[in-house]
Amino acid sequence: MTPNASTSPVTSATPPRGGFRNDIQGLRAIAVGAVVLYHAGVPFLTGGYVGVDVFFVISGFLITSHLLATLNRDGRISFASFYAKRVRRILPASFVVLALSVLAALIWYPPLLLREVWTGAVATALYVPNYLFAAQGTNYLAETTPSLFQHYWSLGIEEQFYLIWPVLIALGFALFKRPRALLIALVALVALSFAAGVLLTYQSQPWAFFGLPTRAWELGVGGIIAFVLVYRPSVVDRSWGAPLAWLGLAGILAPVFLFTSATPFPSFWAAIPVLGTAAVILGGSASGGWGPARALSVRPMLFVGTISYSLYLVHWPLLVVPQTAVGYESPLPLWQTLALGAVAFPLAWLMYRFVEDPARKARWLTSARPRRSLLAAAAASATAIALVGGSFVYSNSQPLYVDRAATAGALTAPPTATDFVPSNLQPSLRSVSGDQPDIYADGCHLDFEATAPASCIYGESSDPRIVLFGDSHAAQWFPAVSTWALANGYSVESHTKSSCPSISAPLTRNAVPYAACDEWRTQVLDHISAIDPALVLIANYGQVTFLDDGGSYQTAWASALGATFDAVDAPVALIADTPDMGSTPAICLSNHLSDADACDVERSRALETPVRGVEVDIAAASGVPLLDLTPYICGESMCPTIIGDTLVYRDAHHLTATFSSELSGAFGEALTASGLIPAKVS
Repeated sequence: MTPNASTSPVTSATPPRGGFRNDIQGLRAIAVGAVVLYHAGVPFLTGGYVGVDVFFVISGFLITSHLLATLNRDGRISFASFYAKRVRRILPASFVVLALSVLAALIWYPPLLLREVWTGAVATALYVPNYLFAAQGTNYLAETTPSLFQHYWSLGIEEQFYLIWPVLIALGFALFKRPRALLIALVALVALSFAAGVLLTYQSQPWAFFGLPTRAWELGVGGIIAFVLVYRPSVVDRSWGAPLAWLGLAGILAPVFLFTSATPFPSFWAAIPVLGTAAVILGGSASGGWGPARALSVRPMLFVGTISYSLYLVHWPLLVVPQTAVGYESPLPLWQTLALGAVAFPLAWLMYRFVEDPARKARWLTSARPRRSLLAAAAASATAIALVGGSFVYSNSQPLYVDRAATAGALTAPPTATDFVPSNLQPSLRSVSGDQPDIYADGCHLDFEATAPASCIYGESSDPRIVLFGDSHAAQWFPAVSTWALANGYSVESHTKSSCPSISAPLTRNAVPYAACDEWRTQVLDHISAIDPALVLIANYGQVTFLDDGGSYQTAWASALGATFDAVDAPVALIADTPDMGSTPAICLSNHLSDADACDVERSRALETPVRGVEVDIAAASGVPLLDLTPYICGESMCPTIIGDTLVYRDAHHLTATFSSELSGAFGEALTASGLIPAKVS
């Protein structure tokens, strides 16, 4: 998100044709409006996220214009002064919203989510939230439970760019002496960054989306336009300035309506809004009276453009906090999200009027040496981290259970639900996210990039072998399978990979082809044919995106699963998928310690998955036994979150390793009843 830089006399004086650019304020209004409406869930603005790309170009243009004006006037760049101005312009509003967001989370968030809040707040205070989200593998375009600070990712990009770009400009002038040579060098850097963004989108989309090296080209394009308008302003002729600007405006608006979460992004698609914004800025410098500048300069557009930075900051927590408070299994209706988006406008004006603008002009900072502003920024970061850390220590010390134990008993069908969070809960609410099968710690459950099957055999390699094959929904059954198998004379070989089901069809992940999955699956099938196992157990999560999305999803799944059955040269059984609770039960339970049944989900809803019925049919048609342990997980009407003293789910649709292990007896009964293998190896 771009600070309100164009109100600075130095910045606005840079472009040779005209001073303050009203049309750029209008571009800001379009950009922030697209982002706010997109986040509010307006159905036809499926590409509103490109508003951030528009901001990047504007920011690169204005900042480079400022730097070039300083170089032309003084012959040098005062780095301390430059950074001090950026600090005064960006950080006050940013830190106020950060503090208010943390306070809102303390009041309304489920206690178990506060760790994530503190992590995001600290990363934001250190100006690196984008790298936190990249490391977490966040899919910005499809995230169902987003971070309270996720919108700060773009601010992190800009802050990091501001740190590096002035140094590159100054070094470039010192090395190349002539603006033209420097411009050529910057164009080369922009091209490199663009190429990296395109390539990385198809290899690691979160890093392409959130990383500065893969996003810097967007700000760099704005910088190139600044070079052109400062040193070659005559290149833009009035005869084609207006058509260029209108074409650029179309290049901004078309993606807002046409792009979706399935569009590979940033990739080369980001070039459309980026070049569109550049065209509006370039053409608007000489468009005459019939360009889009007049429409972009009407009073409402100027108002929204003026408060755009504050609006960007406040709209996100306004939308996220209420949704998180009620739970993501019950999405807020559109009229409520639109109302929250509307409330953001007066709040943004208040933020601009009483925080952003006063801080930018504060005499105790502007009249002092730059180091005062820089020290104030460091102090603000340190204070924010200290307050956040102290709050987290306090909240983390509060018990997330009632002072009563639950009775542990044998697992039955239907199960016996516990309607409170007991003191002897296994695993605890705070440790549940780490209650994973051993194959995760052993490196046997493969990550997204891996293509070579892992050689992971549990038990004696000479024993008859059971192969577990699938994605993380196969991995969740490992404790049940291995506990029974090892006790009955079988070994277990694990072949599981994140988000890579064992269905034979090309898939996508983060809107790009998931080639690593296809390669891994093929190798696993070849390996199975070579080892002649006693049994292959297949289990998958039934929510994927097919590369060829034509036709019925259920038909595609049935065909792909049937192809895998045909390809496996060994006895096969299919494990029915687990219930989907919609959101992580532990989060809900942390808000309902005494009434845990408030977090239970109706059986019909939890089992309403796209392929559950399809798998019953295709298994029957293929002669493959279906092992369905749902009677031990759900009652006749509800699927409980706690059974006895055991927490059932580690997230919305994965069993805890503890509960999976408790299902080993039921699994063994279902397996031996299928007649595929003996109950015990003699």
